[in-house]
Amino acid sequence: MTEPVDIVVAARPRPGDISSSPSRSIDKRIATLDTIAAVLPIDRRDELAELLTDQDVETLRHLVNEGMGANTLRALTSDLAYLQAWSLAATGKSLPWPAPEALLLKFVAHHLWQPEQRAIDPHHGMPSDVEQSLRDQRFLRSSGPHAPDTVRRRLASWSTLTRWRGVDGAFASPALKSAIRLAVRATPRPRKRKSAQAVTGDVLAKLLATCSTDSLRDIRDRAILMVAFASGGRRRSEIAGLRRDQLIVEPPIFVEASPPLPSLAIHLGRTKTSGSEHDEIVYLTGRPVDALNAWLVAGKIETGSIFRKIDRWGNVSKRALEPSAINQIVKQRAALAGLESGEFSAHGLRSGYLTEAANRGIPLPEAMEQSRHRSVQQASSYYNNATRRSGRAARML
Repeated sequence: MTEPVDIVVAARPRPGDISSSPSRSIDKRIATLDTIAAVLPIDRRDELAELLTDQDVETLRHLVNEGMGANTLRALTSDLAYLQAWSLAATGKSLPWPAPEALLLKFVAHHLWQPEQRAIDPHHGMPSDVEQSLRDQRFLRSSGPHAPDTVRRRLASWSTLTRWRGVDGAFASPALKSAIRLAVRATPRPRKRKSAQAVTGDVLAKLLATCSTDSLRDIRDRAILMVAFASGGRRRSEIAGLRRDQLIVEPPIFVEASPPLPSLAIHLGRTKTSGSEHDEIVYLTGRPVDALNAWLVAGKIETGSIFRKIDRWGNVSKRALEPSAINQIVKQRAALAGLESGEFSAHGLRSGYLTEAANRGIPLPEAMEQSRHRSVQQASSYYNNATRRSGRAARML
């Protein structure tokens, strides 16, 4: 849940003013980024303060005040930092606003290229000095051309930031659209899921079996896995950011020939796909509620963030886990369960929830009510895969 943040940015220094020195300007950007980090966690604050301009930071501050979701802001900041680093390496200058069409085409040429052609022509694609600069700054890790979806997303972020500055860009130009279409056609890449393997019920059982002791870490991780899966496959950022005041105890659920099951509502507030005024709610029933309550008691979590760091001495921190830590927990538990950790990620809990729902014959609309998927096409893809794999059409012989 994103909380409102009051952000104050000091007036920009006048030429000749003592505060206009580079170090003072960087310090001011660091202070502003610190304030923004209340809703936009930034682990490279000092580096970003040197890379981004005053106007870049002002744009981000404006977006925060507009109430844009934390995940969207995080993605915009990441893309803006990459674009600035690329522009400085490729042209020696910061990004111009608006960017000319030629610069947009250069960006496409640097990121969507053919490895076969690079072997013939070393100047094809991203120049080696530009590539090395981005690697030195940790903006570039993989080799080869970028994924088309990554290029499109960064261009979309570039376009969004351009509009927020009150200027028009050439992002809709026929030349740019044609260049992207031809480049993508020339550099085919198989589409990969965020998690190669879905964490379905049987896989989840193996992960939970590694959380069998009374240690704080086992109790916490068991609650994370069960809550993330049972609440519809929540995104890792939603689990990491979960707070006590989002939990509402509901009346128990009565089941025939069984003790009443504890029930809990989780108020997600604004999510990645919901509107700014919409409060998304999902429900937990039974074992996941017991696991969550066990962690709240063991970790003495009475207020604030629910899932927190635990140091090597077993002390529970006041600081919430980072979203990336949820991913690491899934991988660590997969490794402990004897599974290939590289095949699993936090997103596997989300895809696994829908896949398991399909395997159990739960209607798609009912599953989507819990997962909060907005796209029937996206959610149904998991159902279609599960149905096709076990259906008669796959068992003709």
